Amino acid sequence: MAAGLTAAGYLFGSIPFGLLVGLWKNVDIRTKGSCNIGATNAGRVLGKRYFYIVLLLDLLKGFVPTAAAGLWLRLNGFFEHSPVVGTTIWLAVAFAAVAGHNWPCWLGFKGGKGVSASLGVVLAIYPYYTFPGLAAFAIWIVVVAVTRYVSIGSIVAGLGFLIGLGLLFAFHPAWRIGDHWPLAAFAAVMVGLLIFRHRTNIARLRSGTENKFMAKAEGAS
Repeated sequence: MAAGLTAAGYLFGSIPFGLLVGLWKNVDIRTKGSCNIGATNAGRVLGKRYFYIVLLLDLLKGFVPTAAAGLWLRLNGFFEHSPVVGTTIWLAVAFAAVAGHNWPCWLGFKGGKGVSASLGVVLAIYPYYTFPGLAAFAIWIVVVAVTRYVSIGSIVAGLGFLIGLGLLFAFHPAWRIGDHWPLAAFAAVMVGLLIFRHRTNIARLRSGTENKFMAKAEGAS
């Protein structure tokens, strides 16, 4: 069952909503802008409202399988009788959903950067990740509004999420990190992966060639 849940998480996460929305508009966004199928490139190529559409759809790719797996595990008593096993399966499904977004088997394992899908995951891992995740999303909005760089907002928000989670584990009496170390370790892996997926953006930021939020992509209509 664990393998089935994880496989389902990957397959759901691998649905290329950015590409599908573009094809619905008769545009292959893999050939324009940054050639990425994520929300940022979809917005640059197709228009601002499509940024929000793809953002929401990609967020659901992380949220739906993670929330569904958590509900199934809870109803079947995993968190009560085998909390370590239950948490491990839950996190495996969450990681699979993000991996499906980043490396979809349908597109030669070339996908997005995992920001929206990761946000969906952290909102679904309630209550541990949800509140730091909401704070991280607020940080993302502020940083992008100030800098106009989605990549900077994503990286800063990821680090902010880690700090917020660390504070909860340090000061919440029921959430000591010794009892929840898999959640802490998984969060560190997810943020590390997010930063790694932005390595080309970091290089462009350093060279001054990174596109700002909603800058029109070359060749976009």
